[in-house]
Amino acid sequence: MSFQGWLLAKDARDAAGAGKFSARLAALDEASLPVGATRLRVLYSSLNYKDALALTDRGPVVRAWPMVPGIDLAGEVESSDDPAWRVGDRVIVTGRGLGETRWGGLAERAAVPADFPVRLPDGMTPAAAMGAGTAGLTAMLCLLALERAGLRPGAGEVLVTGASGGVGGWAVRALAAAGHRVVASTGRPEESGDYLRALGAAEVIDRRQLSEPGKPLQKERWAAAVDCAGGWTLANVCAATRRGGQVAACGLAQALELPATVAPFILRGVSLLGIDSVEAPAEARTRAWARLAKLADEATLAAMVREIPLTDAADAAAELLAGRVRGRLVVRVTGN
Repeated sequence: MSFQGWLLAKDARDAAGAGKFSARLAALDEASLPVGATRLRVLYSSLNYKDALALTDRGPVVRAWPMVPGIDLAGEVESSDDPAWRVGDRVIVTGRGLGETRWGGLAERAAVPADFPVRLPDGMTPAAAMGAGTAGLTAMLCLLALERAGLRPGAGEVLVTGASGGVGGWAVRALAAAGHRVVASTGRPEESGDYLRALGAAEVIDRRQLSEPGKPLQKERWAAAVDCAGGWTLANVCAATRRGGQVAACGLAQALELPATVAPFILRGVSLLGIDSVEAPAEARTRAWARLAKLADEATLAAMVREIPLTDAADAAAELLAGRVRGRLVVRVTGN
């Protein structure tokens, strides 16, 4: 039995050391799915930066060939040997190697180990779950980490960098809903200002205020921050975080490097919190999704999400990499 999905392939390396890459919408054989796994009917997926890199072969995302891309999916159980799952249960799967080492969500069927899915929260639709996806999960894990570290409403301004992206947008929404005064940093302040204020930002600033080399210690401003950028942006954020403040680092939109000193950490007691949403434990995922379900209302999704059919994934990937996408792209696979 076959099903439709995007298939990425790369031939053996040629004399120049590069393999020929292809990405096509194909009829896939269910026999190619892992045996003994929990099998899912995929209703919705999403298009993340990683997926765009994979679909265009612009980055070393895929580590096993051939590959079905898609690091997120929401669907329903078709079969499982694990008693935790019944046929028809609606679930979310994000990260855990989907679209990298395991066939992912940009196809009508998927098969994963039984401990990968998280139950779809009551009242949340599969489409809404993918409106959040890995981006929303990452943002909520940042908020949960900041709260564990002591952040409380009224502490002061909380900065979100890369706010126009999926993680940044959900971070603005989550922090504002939790009662914080959010300052959103973006490279497109004129274009994205109204959008970010609608999500809850009290102020929108140009990322150029943070992205250039700065002093190791700067005037204290931020009570806490969610950083999606890395590089000099993260270094400057730490340098301007108030005594005892916290910074959750979850991205590298500017750079992988961190050209910082230890000054903010040893002279002001700033905490740098690393956020890994790919391998986050099930308990943390479940807690995060329960919080996200309360935020994924119709108005938020209308502001943040654009839905596309499965057939348009490759074109949308090029658009995403060109910087022409704001918020989230949700992919309708077999959705209802």
